[in-house]
Amino acid sequence: MSSTDLPPPSPRMCDMIAAAAHFTRGMVRPRRPDQRLLASIDDAGLPDGEQTVRVRALPQVSRQVPAMGVVEGAAPYRRLPSAMTSFVVEHPEATFLVDPGYCRDARQRTIAELPPLTRLLVTPPAATMSTLDALAGRPPSRTPDFALPTHAHWDHVCGLLDFPGMPVHLRKSERDWLLGPDRPPVGGVRPTVSDGRPSEIYELDGPPVATFVASHDLFGDRSVLVVDLAGHTPGSVGILARTTNGWVLLAGDAAWHYEQIERLRQKPAFPGEFVDEDREEAFATLHRLHLARHLMRVIPTHDSAASGHICI
Repeated sequence: MSSTDLPPPSPRMCDMIAAAAHFTRGMVRPRRPDQRLLASIDDAGLPDGEQTVRVRALPQVSRQVPAMGVVEGAAPYRRLPSAMTSFVVEHPEATFLVDPGYCRDARQRTIAELPPLTRLLVTPPAATMSTLDALAGRPPSRTPDFALPTHAHWDHVCGLLDFPGMPVHLRKSERDWLLGPDRPPVGGVRPTVSDGRPSEIYELDGPPVATFVASHDLFGDRSVLVVDLAGHTPGSVGILARTTNGWVLLAGDAAWHYEQIERLRQKPAFPGEFVDEDREEAFATLHRLHLARHLMRVIPTHDSAASGHICI
């Protein structure tokens, strides 16, 4: 068979080849921070108020992952701690879960739906705890009233499968992306939020906060604000909470590791070009986080060193 008889590569294969080339280039020459963008970002300040909340990371198994797969341009021999962390936020009016990311029997219920290469890269250790089991091990003072995922990827919502009646709060743009006519996110995401589950759809209808362009006051007392971190998905958000020890931002996957925020380094092209819906917007959001880190404690969901055993 001659080379002319071979079938042309599929679009996905072409995308993977391009991403691999970009990954190699990024190892040598990572994307530089945009100094004009940094200079253009205003600090709108943090709201006044007296009400505080408690933020707690649920226990989770951590693993070491190659740094060059998380931070563009990282040295290939380095490794970084990673985990599928869920959080509990306790407010006087309600207790809620942020990023209930892992369900019981996840390998069969969600991970089996992922493409083979993705499964190889993202399958966590066998000892990884479901959000339900982690919550049972360290229960809050009251049963969680609802879940508020930072975005609707499988590893941030599949734990909802173990809480069939729990309401979920979703940003409208995220809900529209998730349930729209296009190919849905993989990993059983749609059933976690749509199969008869009560939902509360919200908009970012509030003013800029700190370096973020829009917000939503969850309880009306300026203690928990949902802020815009779009780019990773169309409706990605962060949960900004006032605690007795200062402001904390649960940043989801706007960054996979705090080192990205500190050094202003985007995700590597592989797998970043397959997981970020809008790479330009994701990079702009990273600039906002870079400036915001002086105003608050920023915690990416998968950075187990940043989340640690946070209880504040």
